[in-house]
Amino acid sequence: MLCQTPAMHSTPTPSCPVAVVTTTVASAADAQRLAAGAVQARLAACVQVEAIASHYVWQGAQHEDAEWRLVCKTLPAAAPALLVWLRAQHPYEVPQLLTHTVQAEADYAQWVAQQVDG
Repeated sequence: MLCQTPAMHSTPTPSCPVAVVTTTVASAADAQRLAAGAVQARLAACVQVEAIASHYVWQGAQHEDAEWRLVCKTLPAAAPALLVWLRAQHPYEVPQLLTHTVQAEADYAQWVAQQVDG
């Protein structure tokens, strides 16, 4: 795993890349199903589920709905497989699938790597 030590930190802490994939669903049951399935399939080390309110326009009408946001932590190399799996399992016609890479402390990133088949 490629980790970096920040140059301008009082106590250098190595950081390593971790991918964060987020999506939303309309029901707690779908959130539970996707979260448990992604972890069981070893595509994500951890999935956090948060209740949120979403405001959006869909098919020309403005909506405000309760949704559940899934925040999946995985390896950057495993993110494409997680995205394919989420798209196949997702109940939405056009699911929100967002990916970004963050820097995590080395011990957390190592734990993620141990949990994910990458």
